[in-house]
Amino acid sequence: MTDEGTRWPVWKLSLLLYPFAAGAVAINLFMLCLMGQVFGLPALSPINSIIGGVVLGVPAAWASGIWARSMMDKADS
Repeated sequence: MTDEGTRWPVWKLSLLLYPFAAGAVAINLFMLCLMGQVFGLPALSPINSIIGGVVLGVPAAWASGIWARSMMDKADS
């Protein structure tokens, strides 16, 4: 059984996972806009995709932190 003081809180996990989440969001946003050209939507530049990844990476990192915390809790039990 683990001590509650040694558990990583969700915010620390989210902070650790933020660079990966922001990068994944930027790549997916860029690819989604490329596929959107089929429907007449404009393509998104790589710089705008990175900016969108930085902004939308925050909720993605938070969701990843919650998921990682639940997996760690499941592994401990």
